[in-house]
Amino acid sequence: MSELVDDGVSEAEPSLAARMRQYLIARGFSHSDRIPPERQLIAEFGVSRFELRKALAELERDGLIWRHVGRGTFVGARPVHNLNDLAYLRDLARPAQLLEARLAIEPELARLAALQATAADLEKIRSWAERGRQASDWRLYEAADTNLHNCIAHATHNKLLIHLFNELNTVRRAVLWDLKRASMRPPQDHFAFDEHDAIVEALVARSPAQAADRMRTHLSSVNRNLPRR
Repeated sequence: MSELVDDGVSEAEPSLAARMRQYLIARGFSHSDRIPPERQLIAEFGVSRFELRKALAELERDGLIWRHVGRGTFVGARPVHNLNDLAYLRDLARPAQLLEARLAIEPELARLAALQATAADLEKIRSWAERGRQASDWRLYEAADTNLHNCIAHATHNKLLIHLFNELNTVRRAVLWDLKRASMRPPQDHFAFDEHDAIVEALVARSPAQAADRMRTHLSSVNRNLPRR
């Protein structure tokens, strides 16, 4: 992914977070790569440590980076595995295999979420669906999508299933990170928007069978529309 991002901010004064998103894309970092240390970023962007950390916090909140005290800042989602295991699984898994694993797990997570989700869980899921629809570039969309599916898993309140999903979701993010996109941002009629909304509606309606069926339909659409390496 080499194109720069239209962040929706004035070109004359893009925010530091927007400039850093462009930097991460332009430099071609892969998922789980370590980015330069703070002192180098401060010099490169000509900002204070406070300004840099505020921008990094925004990127972390959007799911674009994660930070580990004493180790540095890394691209993508925080791994459940150690970085060596993540790299191994990323190289081992292929998109088709990944989809098979998701189809085996995520419809059941949606079914359980329809039964177990709290009002706060449902609000988080709805919020990430909307943030995905409003995303100004593919990386922000993918982060919102990751968080939406993550919130559905957490809405089951089953710790073992959540752990299994977290591992799957981390590998999914690593596998998809470097896929090429034909545009800078999702189109306004992107198939996932309405499908995400349909899943949310089933969860809110407390319809487990419908939630599972809509998740299965969504994952099948993901497979049909997935950019190929």
